[in-house]
Amino acid sequence: MHCACYNHPDHLPTMVHHALEHEELFSRRCILVNGPVIVGAGPSGLAVCAGLKQQGVPFVILDRANCIASLWQNKTYDRLKLHLPKQFCQLPYYPFPPNFPEYPSKYQFIKYLESYAKKFEINPRFNESVQLAKYDETCGLWRVKTVTGDCEMEYICRWLVVATGENAEKVVPEFEGLDEFDGTVMHACDYRSGEVFEGKRVLVVGCGNSGMEVSLDLCHHNAFPSMVVRSSVHILPREIAGKSTFELATSLMKWLPLKVVDKILLVLASYTLGNLKNYGINRPSKGPLELKNIKGKTPVLDIGALRKIKSGKIKIVPGIKKFSQGRVELVNGANLEIDSVILATGYRSNVPSWLKENDLFSKEGMPMTPFPEGWKGKAGVYAVGFTGRGLLGASLDAIRVAQDIGKTWNQETKHTNHYVTVSCERRCNK
Repeated sequence: MHCACYNHPDHLPTMVHHALEHEELFSRRCILVNGPVIVGAGPSGLAVCAGLKQQGVPFVILDRANCIASLWQNKTYDRLKLHLPKQFCQLPYYPFPPNFPEYPSKYQFIKYLESYAKKFEINPRFNESVQLAKYDETCGLWRVKTVTGDCEMEYICRWLVVATGENAEKVVPEFEGLDEFDGTVMHACDYRSGEVFEGKRVLVVGCGNSGMEVSLDLCHHNAFPSMVVRSSVHILPREIAGKSTFELATSLMKWLPLKVVDKILLVLASYTLGNLKNYGINRPSKGPLELKNIKGKTPVLDIGALRKIKSGKIKIVPGIKKFSQGRVELVNGANLEIDSVILATGYRSNVPSWLKENDLFSKEGMPMTPFPEGWKGKAGVYAVGFTGRGLLGASLDAIRVAQDIGKTWNQETKHTNHYVTVSCERRCNK
């Protein structure tokens, strides 16, 4: 079987010759890429591709799912809308349609991403899961090993763009007795609508944006949610005096220190939302922006859940001690009879499970250097979508990455038109 090759520069034949001296390369199909391999076809990966297209840089983009933006398409609840105004969520070089509302729905956002991929002629290789990516110092190239169906593949490339993001895998904490609980247990990524929970007593574990919105959706479908608030949390109104709270904070940050902006936001939030201590919700000692910078903890932007909390439709409960059949015991000794549990316990990066490098990413799978400098590592590895600043942060990183790769590629490889073909065996079990 011959390798697929993509317009390789003159220096690649020697490098590839050395790379192919490694015996393990001969057990799979090899593809030599004259450009980057991008792992992840979500908004971050698509934004990098668009930037590379602008500069004429070839690339290969891989995704383990069967569609673009699989997190949005397959793991979000029906009522989800973008939390920030659309101007802060659009990807580079292609704005949202003017008829889209201020806060597009998830379906509108997916439609936008699909049109984005079509406009820039981005064609990911779907159902291809990266098992290992490692820099080969012998040949100075990245080797990206994947599995698609029963076939193994190996991509050899100069640049590797990690665009799998902060939310690649769900976090499922262990709770004593949860295996004895005889009701429905699901993670928020599997929750679509409260319709199936009508009349049910549902324990929502987690009080971030997902926990709040799932609890609100359950109320809308006549369920009886109790939400676990184990620690302190910042809750801010999504808008203040008709203006986006995020937009207001961004404007103030241009003129004032972060801690001063935090104080202004908290005063406005208290005025708008009232004293939340009365409802079992305590604010952290650090301000919302400071906490976001230090720990990456996003404040909750309220879209109606607080009204339900104040009316008693959403019950606030403390941490969990243990589960048993049909009930949960809380840390304050109280017992609740419940029918279902929804774990709004968040997500994490999966980068450490497949990327072997120790410069750019921490053991938790996040860039070791804080924003805005965490997008580039050594030996041609890049990170996009790990800023903790949503789609806006991802877009900023994508522009930097595409420009950095494009500059080198255009200087060193664009003028060549040399092809390499290397014979490799293919092992497929059909």
